[in-house]
Amino acid sequence: MINSLPPGFIMFIGAFLIPFLPKLGRQVYMVFLVLLSSFSLFNGFGTHLTINVLDYNFIINHSDNLSLPFAIVFHIAAFITIIYGSHKDDWKENIAVISYAGAAIAALHAGDLFTLFFWWEATAFTSVFLILGGNTTRAYRAAFRYIVIQVGSGMFLLAGAVLFLYSNGNALLGQMSIDDTSGLLIFLAFGIKAAFPFLNGWLQDTYPEASEVGTVALSSFTTKLAIYALARSFSGTDILIYIGALMTFFPIFFAVIENDLRRVLAYSLNNQLGFMVVAVGIGTELAINGAVAHAFAHIIYKGLLFMSMGAVLYRVGTCKASELGGLFKYMPITAVCSIIGAISISAFPLFSGFVAKSLIMSSLGYEGLSLIYFMLLFASAGVLHHSGIKIPFFAFFAHESGHKPKEAPLNMIIAMVIGSVLCILIGIFPSVFYQILPYSVEYQPYDFSHVLSQLQLLTFAAFAFICLWHFKIYPPELNSTVLNSDWFYRRMFPAVISNIVDGLKILNEKFSLNCFRNYNIIKNFFHDIMFENKVIDREAGFDTQIVLQIFGIIVFILIFIHLK
Repeated sequence: MINSLPPGFIMFIGAFLIPFLPKLGRQVYMVFLVLLSSFSLFNGFGTHLTINVLDYNFIINHSDNLSLPFAIVFHIAAFITIIYGSHKDDWKENIAVISYAGAAIAALHAGDLFTLFFWWEATAFTSVFLILGGNTTRAYRAAFRYIVIQVGSGMFLLAGAVLFLYSNGNALLGQMSIDDTSGLLIFLAFGIKAAFPFLNGWLQDTYPEASEVGTVALSSFTTKLAIYALARSFSGTDILIYIGALMTFFPIFFAVIENDLRRVLAYSLNNQLGFMVVAVGIGTELAINGAVAHAFAHIIYKGLLFMSMGAVLYRVGTCKASELGGLFKYMPITAVCSIIGAISISAFPLFSGFVAKSLIMSSLGYEGLSLIYFMLLFASAGVLHHSGIKIPFFAFFAHESGHKPKEAPLNMIIAMVIGSVLCILIGIFPSVFYQILPYSVEYQPYDFSHVLSQLQLLTFAAFAFICLWHFKIYPPELNSTVLNSDWFYRRMFPAVISNIVDGLKILNEKFSLNCFRNYNIIKNFFHDIMFENKVIDREAGFDTQIVLQIFGIIVFILIFIHLK
């Protein structure tokens, strides 16, 4: 029976025993849960568990060539995150990490929209505790905004699932169209979680506010689950190409001027998601392979970069570039691991980013999408600037900050070394890496033209950074706040709504007062005509006051209708 349960389920359920275990026992237990969950990946493809409720089949465990690579890397990310956070004695964070990872893995194996919805919301409610783990006022406020947006995404998914069931007689998770209302609602749900343009503010708003461990976990699962869902349901949807291109483009400018290095990585994460979204939009086998490969590699090298900055935060107490520098002498292992992550995300040959991103760029070339190709080429140069150079340079070199911290704790170093080794192995042995991708496509990333063009691009980008830095044109690192699209719902929308409400209150008060005055004027006018001119006798045998009131109301209503 246990083999029929979806991978991740045992992690999600088993997390609730964590508070009853001692610290060391918790770490061993969590690793055991991840290993036990990973055994389910060997069950093979197909549907392994279906539950019928009220004549509806909930497909709880379905595995295929698309879910497998995501499930593998999700288990790897969970394992590395557990090791990275084992220095902390915080059972609440331990529960959040393992249940969040378990929910994300189980979501990969949902075969219908309602099962997906359950795990979709489970990832939201478990991950919010990682943000609360930041234990600051900013973290608490960010967590509240995060859960509202994530639950909102789930509501779009549920509404779309209900409409899809009503229209098609089933709610199977498969290819959909945005031309249908149900498909459009589900597309929006996935888009929110994938941090589409103008729906992305929650990502940069929340990830940097979590604890050093929480940020590593957050960077691994939520957005990649959305990429998986898009690849499952909307591959080949043309609009994704343009949405993804915009995603790769605009975060670059925010990242360059941002001072908080973990927030720089959050913008960079948004940029990297754009490459995956473009590939899903192309929808060919090569492109889908590229999206999956990039998601796989990205989880590891982005996690590595977040781990290195988390180690700096843990030892120094800040991740602001203006307050860092010169840490290479005191945290050399962390610095080397950060550089490996930076080289990988910049897609240097012999590193994981190159063998993943090459698939996407080649698929663009084969489809003749020249404009999008050059947009992503520019975005690749931007990645080298803000993640490949800025992160390690300002944290570990640049200027002397006066900080003399210890090297990161041993468990953090082990986690970072594992991530670094994986980045290198994937880059050196791409053929082995490609074997786990959804489609069997013969592709050789180390073609002379690919390597030469990439090296030219990286050399040009590095030279541009050196020139900008030397001539003091590069934006200085300042302790400032960079406004993003979250400003719309954090500042503009509340301010606009508040002003509208205040205006309506004033208008209502004035309108009510004028109505009252007009009513009294009309009533008194007819009262004077009737009584002063003896039209109606006071001694008459009926209530004249009621008659006057009714008459005045009727006249006022007629005047109001005419004015309207």
